[in-house]
Amino acid sequence: MTLPKPGPHCKARTKNGKRCRAATTEGGLCFFHANPNKASELGRIGGRSKRYKTDENADPLPSLHTATAIRDAVARLIADVYAGKVHPKIAAGIAPLMSLQLQAIETADLERRLASVEKLVAKADANEMPEEGLEDTAPMQPTSTDTKT
Repeated sequence: MTLPKPGPHCKARTKNGKRCRAATTEGGLCFFHANPNKASELGRIGGRSKRYKTDENADPLPSLHTATAIRDAVARLIADVYAGKVHPKIAAGIAPLMSLQLQAIETADLERRLASVEKLVAKADANEMPEEGLEDTAPMQPTSTDTKT
């Protein structure tokens, strides 16, 4: 089985010096080599149409000082992506930041709880200390009646 012969190719060269493989127009060049400014013009139009548009009336970002607030913000972010209000790439950039904020909140909460426990332990230790002027309570030595022989 033989393959059909390819049609005529553009006579121009690409930036890397190879021959352009696009189909030719009447002048022997492809459309973009015959109209060099057209490629950049079409690229600009395509770029503008795909650009993410921000909504001026978007809801402001809520305060993210609690784990519950972050959970609610993540739920809203998922809903906004699903509804097309937020581009998935934007959400993908925000998600790790929210995760980092959640870890910071959890760490701060653990530090606060640990400080509270340490205060309670210190207070309990202070209450168990003998008052000044009392004898030092040394461990009692076993007597002969306490031990089994």
